[in-house]
Amino acid sequence: MPALSRRGPIVTETFQQRSVWGGLKRGLFGRCPQCGEGQLFRAYLKVASACSSCGHALSQYRADDGPAYFTILIVGHLVVGPLLLSDAVFTWPLAWLFAIFMPSIVLLSLVLLPRVKGAFVGVQWAIGDRGGVHSVESPAAIQPSSNTAV
Repeated sequence: MPALSRRGPIVTETFQQRSVWGGLKRGLFGRCPQCGEGQLFRAYLKVASACSSCGHALSQYRADDGPAYFTILIVGHLVVGPLLLSDAVFTWPLAWLFAIFMPSIVLLSLVLLPRVKGAFVGVQWAIGDRGGVHSVESPAAIQPSSNTAV
């Protein structure tokens, strides 16, 4: 009999050891973390519901805001250094700096965001994280127990 919690039965799954680096690499390239064959995204940032190759359920992995924060961190480090260096070495007008660095910030962000999100999904796959839904088999299984106040 499965153990009960306040939210319902706790399902214990057998967890197989998975490579974090393998999941990270497959996610960076936009591939299914399970097989490395199917597409991870069905649109720019929309994770596919299932892998077209192996059928692994990909919609269970929720990256939320993490990829955006890491993308900002990476782009900030890639842009701020050259910006400060160009200001110290050259005496360019401010309009030139905006014309050079603003498009590069936007372009880098748009290029890196899906790759960082894919890496997040790959790491979630490797460590067995399902976006906060670790141990309950389905939302239908969440039922308040009779001894809890409503």
